[in-house]
Amino acid sequence: MSDFRQRLETFLSARNQTARIEQLTPDASTREYFRVKWNSETAIACVYPESFVADEQTYLDVTRLFLAAGLPVAEIYDFDELLGVIVQEDFGDMILRDILLEAEVETRENYLSEAISLIARIQAATPKAFEQNSIASRLSFDFEKLSWELDFFTVHYFETYKKEPLNENDSKLLKTELAEVALELESLATVLTHRDFHAANLMLDKNNNLRIIDHQDARLGSIAYDLVSLLLDRVTILPTPEWLAEKRRFFLSEREKLGLAKISENEFSQEFRLQTIQRCLKAIGTFSFQSVNRGKTYFIPFIKPMFEIVLRAAENINRFPNLQRIIKDQISNP
Repeated sequence: MSDFRQRLETFLSARNQTARIEQLTPDASTREYFRVKWNSETAIACVYPESFVADEQTYLDVTRLFLAAGLPVAEIYDFDELLGVIVQEDFGDMILRDILLEAEVETRENYLSEAISLIARIQAATPKAFEQNSIASRLSFDFEKLSWELDFFTVHYFETYKKEPLNENDSKLLKTELAEVALELESLATVLTHRDFHAANLMLDKNNNLRIIDHQDARLGSIAYDLVSLLLDRVTILPTPEWLAEKRRFFLSEREKLGLAKISENEFSQEFRLQTIQRCLKAIGTFSFQSVNRGKTYFIPFIKPMFEIVLRAAENINRFPNLQRIIKDQISNP
């Protein structure tokens, strides 16, 4: 029996809960998830690798914040710091990504619109994050964080995955341009973001309402961050510029409905493209690392489309010539 399951059984026994346990499989996590019987219903138990301090536990903290802001996240039923267990509301098994793969166009677009509206609502909770002194208000996509993610890309794509490190000159040129990306995005980190807002982190409950999961890494970021994540995560066919422009306009209108600051469409499109470069390069680094070091080769088909998305964004804003050149080489020589 694993240590995770053993600690969960100890937790349930102490609360006189029947130890009917079903293990669930997370995508890329150090945590383990289980469905358990809880009173007369079921609940989801998340078991962490080690003990935690409740006041410093990001999932508990951000859940309190999101619930206070009226955002649809799971209610916490109970937790145990020493055992490293959190038990929460069970939304079922309907993940939005799976639904979208089978959905008709109209249904797909409706769900995406609902998800985009949730991003605006998360951003509207920014003042509340500061009022509650949430951990999310004390973390941001600053230069250090953004640069670390971009370095993760260069190391794990070129060295881990391709096993072809860049030559010294290209490495230096690329590092300079990526530092420029990070520095500019740092200045735009002004709103609360989920930080990993995509269709695999959205679920449909039994009433077919969208629910947010995996929100423990929330922090301040650019206004475009979560929208880039939602629209461009793990695509194999590039969305058209017209479709992306329509989604950006809808997002800006949803922000305005909530009383958030008006942003010009042109200004936002530039921020969206800059954030696209950083977020999609970071994703390539993750796909490269996961495919080689954890055997998750199903990530590989997403690498080339991510490069194509980054290239299109850089060409649209007419910046980062060395990045463009290096990407073109990778696309033509996969």
